[in-house]
Amino acid sequence: MYYTFAGFGAATGIFLLLVFAILQWLHVSAGSFIDWVIAIAIFEWLLLIVTVPWNIHFEAKEVLAQAAESTKKNIAVDREQVQYVTVLVSRSLFVAIALHLFSAIALYGLAAAGISAIGYLSSAAALLLTVLRPAIRGYQYLAQRLKAIRREFLHPREDIVELRSRFAQLESTVRDLTDQLSSDNPNSWVAVQNREQEAIRRQLTTLSASLQSLQATNQAEHTKLRRDAESAIAQLTDDGQFLNHVREIIRFFKES
Repeated sequence: MYYTFAGFGAATGIFLLLVFAILQWLHVSAGSFIDWVIAIAIFEWLLLIVTVPWNIHFEAKEVLAQAAESTKKNIAVDREQVQYVTVLVSRSLFVAIALHLFSAIALYGLAAAGISAIGYLSSAAALLLTVLRPAIRGYQYLAQRLKAIRREFLHPREDIVELRSRFAQLESTVRDLTDQLSSDNPNSWVAVQNREQEAIRRQLTTLSASLQSLQATNQAEHTKLRRDAESAIAQLTDDGQFLNHVREIIRFFKES
């Protein structure tokens, strides 16, 4: 806002000097260059004192009104900041009025000393703006307050506070879920599940190796049992043949 004000003042001063140069080029009597410089300086000064201090004053009053509304709604407000703004309201009003009165007296003295006759008109303008400027800014302040009241009716502050609280809770929940689903966090749910799955895979690998070892051992035992059985059967066959031979010998002796 203040950069815009400075740019407007500089542009206005340059424009007025350009107008003076054109009038001089056209040989139109428009006063001396000193009168124009003084007039531009007075204009810039009046523009400054009717803009900056009054804007600060009414903006500070608006801040106090918002602080009072927040206090009534049980919303925490920094007391030191409220006290600072309260002091700023009274001091900015005093500074604004003092600047208007000082400017009126100084401009009247400028004209009375015969330096520039425009001082009389500027002195009257400074006094008039002492009432006119705060009246205009007061109207703007009142219009803003009415807009704020209407906005409060349409969107109550309690609803906004509750909405902000819910949004903060949702944001916290999303942040927690993000932490739980992040594989970079060693304590997250995803990291724990990955570790458990890795442990299960290792256990399955170990069980698979053990099963293969047991199958190999079982196959070897079955092979050994089959061989032992075959050997025993072969031994029984040999023993049977020997017994048959013995029986044949006994029968031979009996028949002899």
